[in-house]
Amino acid sequence: MVVAMKMAKAKASAPSATAATATGTGKTLRIEAETIEVAQIKAGLAEWLTGLGYRPRKVLLLPPDITRSHSGAGLIVQLLWQMLTPKGSEIQIMPALGTHVPMTRAEQVRMYGAEIPESAFLAHDWRNDTCRIGEIPSAFVSGVSGGRVDFPIPIEVNKRLISGQYDLIVSIGQVVPHEVVGMANYSKNIFVGCGGKEIIDKSHFLGAVYGLERLMGRDHSPVRKVFDYGEEQFSSDIPLQYILTVVATGQGAPASTPAAAGAGVDAGVDADVDAAAVATAPRICGLYAGRERQLFEAAVRLSQARNLCLLDAPLKKVVVYLDPEEFKSTWLGNKAIYRTRMAIADGGELLIIAPGLKHFGEDDLIDALIRKYGYAGTDKVLEWVETEDDLRNCLSAAAHLIHGSSEGRFKITYAPGHVSAAEIEQVHFNYAPLDDMLRRYDPQQLRDGFNTMPDGEQIFYVSNPALGLWALRDNF
Repeated sequence: MVVAMKMAKAKASAPSATAATATGTGKTLRIEAETIEVAQIKAGLAEWLTGLGYRPRKVLLLPPDITRSHSGAGLIVQLLWQMLTPKGSEIQIMPALGTHVPMTRAEQVRMYGAEIPESAFLAHDWRNDTCRIGEIPSAFVSGVSGGRVDFPIPIEVNKRLISGQYDLIVSIGQVVPHEVVGMANYSKNIFVGCGGKEIIDKSHFLGAVYGLERLMGRDHSPVRKVFDYGEEQFSSDIPLQYILTVVATGQGAPASTPAAAGAGVDAGVDADVDAAAVATAPRICGLYAGRERQLFEAAVRLSQARNLCLLDAPLKKVVVYLDPEEFKSTWLGNKAIYRTRMAIADGGELLIIAPGLKHFGEDDLIDALIRKYGYAGTDKVLEWVETEDDLRNCLSAAAHLIHGSSEGRFKITYAPGHVSAAEIEQVHFNYAPLDDMLRRYDPQQLRDGFNTMPDGEQIFYVSNPALGLWALRDNF
């Protein structure tokens, strides 16, 4: 079955299969190509480090956690470790967890390789481990939100960032469409990934009441403007640099399989690169390093060209697979909803196959709130925020409940691995048995995009919702 579907076009077209652009001016690096090989990444990072003009004594790396294993950050962390530690730099790694649970040792090895010892890792605690460095005025928040909210937003970051013990802090991550901020990474990795409860709560709620469908896939959202304010006004004393990646959204083999995850990365380029980091590496097509916002803007343009899948007609049925190693809660797994909702037809269905699903929230408090209130729609959640103290005091949970509802527009069905039918239905989702769904919609047989099942059923399959945004062309 052939249906019109093509990748969105940015103002500047994506690089060709053979063309590559690379620029480096002292402290900045920008490489764009159809595929950036390991050797190119290593050479670019080495040039960028030299351009900094000093050998860092103590370095803090802030990569994403296992839920962003396809970002390419694991490979970059390993390369930086290999470049800096032989020269005497002490490196510590604090994954930008936000509200997520700390990584296990097995997850660290899978993402960053076995060479880096467990003792090098720190765990960010978003409830207890932060300090305030400034505050976004309520008038500014009201202005960027169109009057929807008017609270001040404190800027809170992990206390290690301002401790003075590091002479280089490197935030590493992927620029990709995001449901809270519009386009992920850059300063979000600092203010949310390494942030505290109030800024996480209020930034998420700001994005939710503004409307995720108005901001996903776009720069300069209200939440991004808040983060820009914090970056410009309160973080200039942090010895911070950003490394940003753009990853090509695959339309072939399921990205959850090792073969697809490693596509475009030649492990033989560097014998010192751990196979684990290569196995989780995606096809990186953009690499940027520096502090300037213009590097983020360049990454946004490339991501819009490579990660927006725009369709000409709405989809009747979408099937999303969630890798059990990455998605163990609806807090994370609901990316299946956020990233596809703009493409699903009224009256359509979204089936989420989630073999790793064990709970709803990433901590006990948020899990309890999700179980208590469920994904009941914007109007009900806003009503509860006004009347219920527990939800009002955890606005990130309220935002999550808004994001996770289809507002009655389409049906959402979960096929979970470790959560009962009663629990799924309690939070206002539909339930399907996992084994039945895996037999009918085998992830090893389906291809990203349109599939026709043996009985003639037409579905649209997404193997990893974290890699892009699926929407109608009219939305952009």
